[in-house]
Amino acid sequence: MILPSETASSSTKPAEVRMEVRRLRKVFADDPRPALALLDSGASKAEVLRRLNVNVGVVDASFDIRAGEIFVIMGLSGSGKSTMVRLLNRLIEPSGGDIRLDGRNLTRLPKRDLVEVLRRDMSMVFQSFALLPNRSALENAAFGLEVAGVDKATRRDAALRALEQVGLGAYAARYPRELSGGMQQRVGLARALAKNPTIMLMDEAFSALDPLIRTEMQNELLRLQREQARTIVFISHDAEEAMRIADRIAVMEDGRIVQIGTPAEILREPADDYVRAFFRGVDSSRVLRARDLARCDGTTVLLEDSDDRRPALRRLSELGAGYGYVRDPSGRFRGILSRDGADLLAVEPAAGDAPVHALLRRVATSPCPLPVVDGEGLFLGVVSRAALLETLDRGGLGDG
Repeated sequence: MILPSETASSSTKPAEVRMEVRRLRKVFADDPRPALALLDSGASKAEVLRRLNVNVGVVDASFDIRAGEIFVIMGLSGSGKSTMVRLLNRLIEPSGGDIRLDGRNLTRLPKRDLVEVLRRDMSMVFQSFALLPNRSALENAAFGLEVAGVDKATRRDAALRALEQVGLGAYAARYPRELSGGMQQRVGLARALAKNPTIMLMDEAFSALDPLIRTEMQNELLRLQREQARTIVFISHDAEEAMRIADRIAVMEDGRIVQIGTPAEILREPADDYVRAFFRGVDSSRVLRARDLARCDGTTVLLEDSDDRRPALRRLSELGAGYGYVRDPSGRFRGILSRDGADLLAVEPAAGDAPVHALLRRVATSPCPLPVVDGEGLFLGVVSRAALLETLDRGGLGDG
């Protein structure tokens, strides 16, 4: 049986929203009202500074953070990204707007309730590691639970599990001075994980590390995310880092969010020249994944799996198509049928999360556009040579 050309991805339930931010603003002044009035009239951060000598950290930010995603907030120094993360965990008070965590408005909670939410549901990983030098790795990892009033045995077990998750179970008795920089940051990560938080905030967490250790920590974070699917807000000024680890990115400039999107969306359609320049040096072949290029358009013939290939072969002939992509009723990829033969071709599909640079040889040598599947084998589409070349050509990603 022949299926009409259609979008291959199946409908899925939208991801649950974990945190909602609406019209969040921060003015560094004893009385923020004059500055807020100027902002409401359309004034920029620079204009408020010139007219009132008042600094604006965040102008007007609204966004959602989905459960289980790494949401990267990035921008140049002074863009407002570090102010943003400190607003989210209420280290600094917002001048306006709402922050909701699982429906609870953190900007309206009484202080006692807010402290309880922060202790129980949020963890922070700092750039400076912020380890206590007179405490062992285990004691440092357990510190957040100690502050939250968790009993000693329970917090010790949770801290040890967290250290094991980051590969430091054997170093539990070591002190910070006995650990390398990368290992110290792993302890900081374990401290955040030990609380089993609803949301984890990471403020330039890897920027103080040398490049090799930084890459190692990025790999560690991605490994943990594959295993646990935590909700993470990650602050960064590094475009390569953001593109590598993010599910979605919010780009900030002068206190405003100028674009939110997946790495592929931002590379393909930058919102303005600022975003375009920010990501100009990024190697798209190492950032984009096979799923970002996979297409299922009018030239892709989709076939239903069947023991009788004759109707499918006739249809391929009628369409003048050389190949058809066979799926079972649930949408899982089964193989490629050639118009010249009744047997399925032995073409291994590409994994959806495979980096584009790993597809070069396979796409070049494949007799037809390369099929792409997700982790459950569902057919996502195909990557053609033309699509791959267009992606590798920076003009195809909006650089002009």
